[in-house]
Amino acid sequence: PQLRRAIEECKRVILALPEHSERQKDAVVRLIHLRLKLQELKDPAEDEPNIRVVLEHRFYKEKSKSVKQMCDKCSTIIWGLIQTWYTCTGGSGTSPPCPCFPHAHTDTHLCPTGCYYRCHSKCLPLVSRPCVRAQVSHQAEYQLSICPESGLDSQDYRCAECRAPISLRGVPSEARQCDYTGLYYCSSCHWNDLAVVPARAIHNWDFEPRKVSRCSMRYLALMVSRPVLKLREINPLLFNYVEELVEIR
Repeated sequence: PQLRRAIEECKRVILALPEHSERQKDAVVRLIHLRLKLQELKDPAEDEPNIRVVLEHRFYKEKSKSVKQMCDKCSTIIWGLIQTWYTCTGGSGTSPPCPCFPHAHTDTHLCPTGCYYRCHSKCLPLVSRPCVRAQVSHQAEYQLSICPESGLDSQDYRCAECRAPISLRGVPSEARQCDYTGLYYCSSCHWNDLAVVPARAIHNWDFEPRKVSRCSMRYLALMVSRPVLKLREINPLLFNYVEELVEIR
């Protein structure tokens, strides 16, 4: 009852303050915290198990309360202080930036040793993306065609991952192309992360980071140290143009 009264009072204060003022923004943040706390009391974290297995993900309940993360499922902030959240394959999620992927978001760091799919406890039943680490174990190879686009119509105008409706006009949701797979994704499954695309490097010696989906970003991060590219078979002519490759050979 006290929380509900505080929420109603906070709403009244927000309406009374000047539009877009700093005080109003602070009050909105406070309102969010109060509502999250109320939700937490309705669904206590103590009942949550330490390990959950979903679509080959092995989710571990996180202990960190101070690090602000983004949920991979609903694309909203995980408030660790008052919300229960999980990370696939363990780890605290606070490892230093990966030298292989400096363009990855620092708050959603991906390292070559784990899947690191993060989400709220309430989002776990909604997870639709299988664990990328399992994909790497079963099929450790790259897509070697440059952005093999087949068109939105071939996807039935739906996200390649979660199947949400998308379009190039952004109605009902913006279609974002992944430069690695060539497929289109919704904004929840494609956060405009940047990564070097192997096919562009092999065929054009192009290491410019391109926009890729979350799933592709994680796959590339896990694959980066695996010796699976036989360059002399894939593109032997590259040795004629890149002096460094000749020296290495």
